[in-house]
Amino acid sequence: MPMIRNSSGNWRVALPAISLTAVCVVLPFLHFGIPSGHDFEFHVNSWIEVVDHWKQGIIYPHWAALAHYGYGEARFIFYPPISWTLGAFLGLILPWKAVPTAYIILALTLSGCSMFVLARRWLQPAEAVWAAVFYTANPYHLVVVYWRSAFAELLAAASFPLLLLLVLQLDEEGLRVVPWLSLLVGAVWLTNVPSAVMMTYSLALLALWLVLYRHSWKPGLYGLLSLVIGTMLAGAYLLPVVHERGWINISEVLASGVRPTANFLFTVTHDPDHNRFNRIVSVVALWEILVLALSLRLAKRRCAPKLWWAILVWGAAWTVLMVKWTLPLWNHLPELKYVQFPWRPLLCMNVPVALAIVAGFERWWLRAIVCLVAISSVPLVWARIQPPWWNSPEDIQEMVENQHDNIGNEGVDEYVPAGVDPYEASQNALLVRFEGSGTAKIRIEGWRAESRSVVADSSAGGSLVLRLFNYPLWRVTVNDHVVNTSTTEPSGQMIVPIGAGENRVQIVFVPDQYRGIGVAISGVGIFALGLIFFKSRPLVTMPA
Repeated sequence: MPMIRNSSGNWRVALPAISLTAVCVVLPFLHFGIPSGHDFEFHVNSWIEVVDHWKQGIIYPHWAALAHYGYGEARFIFYPPISWTLGAFLGLILPWKAVPTAYIILALTLSGCSMFVLARRWLQPAEAVWAAVFYTANPYHLVVVYWRSAFAELLAAASFPLLLLLVLQLDEEGLRVVPWLSLLVGAVWLTNVPSAVMMTYSLALLALWLVLYRHSWKPGLYGLLSLVIGTMLAGAYLLPVVHERGWINISEVLASGVRPTANFLFTVTHDPDHNRFNRIVSVVALWEILVLALSLRLAKRRCAPKLWWAILVWGAAWTVLMVKWTLPLWNHLPELKYVQFPWRPLLCMNVPVALAIVAGFERWWLRAIVCLVAISSVPLVWARIQPPWWNSPEDIQEMVENQHDNIGNEGVDEYVPAGVDPYEASQNALLVRFEGSGTAKIRIEGWRAESRSVVADSSAGGSLVLRLFNYPLWRVTVNDHVVNTSTTEPSGQMIVPIGAGENRVQIVFVPDQYRGIGVAISGVGIFALGLIFFKSRPLVTMPA
C-alpha cells in the first residue's frame, strides 16, 4: 500500500536529532584538527576580508584587496554573497578558529531540517526523522566537509529537498507555490553558481516530468514562471556578473583538472593527486547509486507513486550524467559545463537516496544497516585512498594575521583581470613606485580595500606604478581630473600618469552601472512575486 501523506511532524524529536548528527560529523575535528579541503583557504580568507570591509564601512564588498598578496581580485563581484556573508557574520561573534566548525554545523542542520520538511509530507513522522538524519550526514556531505571544504555548496544542499517538495505541490496548489519556488531559486543563485545551474536543470526536468505525469501543461508553466522570477530576484548579483565576465580570466573556471572531461567517475589523468580524489568521490558515488537502485526497487511497494516516480526520474537523470559518454551533453547544454564536476550532482542525488532508503526499508534495524553501509564508503576511502588534510587553530590564526598585517593570500586565477598572469606580479613590489626621467617624493595618505589615496611630488612628468591589478571599475583622478590608466604586462599592475609638481591621486572602486539595472530587475521580480502571492491567496468569507 502507498504511504499515507502526513503533513504533521515532530520537530521536538527531529531538531535535536538533526543537530546532534551535525555535531557528530565534526567530532573528529577534536582529535585531528580542522579539515583543510580544496577550497578552505579561499572561503576563510574571504570571510576575514569581508569583516575588514565592514569595519571600513563597506556594506557590500566588491574587491578582495588582499588576494594575490595585495594586488587584489574582483572576487566579491563574481562569487555569490550568501555564503561569505554568513561566514563573515560568524567571524564577528566567534573566534576565527571556531568559525569553520560552526558554519559546517549550521549548514548541515539546515540541510537536515529542509529534508524533514519534505519527508514529513510523504512519510510517517519517525521515518521523516530517519530521512533527515541520513541526509544531514550523507556520504557526499562528508566528502564536502572533509576533502573539499566547499562551504557555499554545503549551504546550498539545504535547498534541494525544498525544491522537490515545492515541485510536487505544483499540480495541487498551482500558483500559490510559485512565490516560494521563486524565492528558492533566487536564494540558490545567491549562494552557489554550480548549485544554481543544477537547480535550474532539476526544476526543468521535474516540471517536465510532472507535465507528462499529470497530462497537464500547468505545472510546466508554473515551473517556468518560478524559474524566471527567481532569476530576476537575483538580478542585482547576476547582471553585473554577466556584464563583467569578459573582464576577468573566466576561462580558468574550466582549466585543466576542473573541467567535466577530467572528472567523470573513475577518470584517470596524468595528475596523481587529482586521480586520488577522483577515486574517493567515485567510490562514494558508486556506493550511493547502488544503494539508490536497491532502495527504489523495494520502495515501490510502500511509496506513493508520485513521489517514487519523481525520485526515480531525478536520481536516474543525474546518475546518467556522471558517466563519460554524456560528455556531448556537458559540452552543449547551456551553462551545464559550469557545474564543472560530473560527480557534483551527488548534491541533488542525496535527496532521492535519503527518501528511498527510508521508504524501501520498513524495519528500523534494516534501515540503520543500509544507512551505515552507505556512510561506510567514507571511512573506506579515508583509509584506503587518501585521508583528509588538516589545519590546526594556529594555521587559522596565521591566516588572520596575514590578512591583518597586509601580507595577503594566494587568491584564485579566475577573478583577476583578463590577460593578467598573477604569478608574474612580484610579492616584493612597493605599494607605489615612480617611473620617469625625474624623481618623486611619494606619500601614501590612505590604502583601504576599495579606495587608495597617494600624493606624489614629482620633478618631472612620469607615472606611478601601483601594487594593484588594473580592473575597469577603478576610477582614477589626479588633482580632481579623471585620467586614463594603463597596465603593465603581463603582471597587470595599474599605471597612473602624472605631471611635474604635486599630484593628488585618488583611486576609488565604483560599482558597475549594470548593478543599478540589476537592482531594478530584482525589484520587478519582488513586485511580481508579491502580486502572485496576494492574487493566489485563498479567499476568506465571513460567516453569515
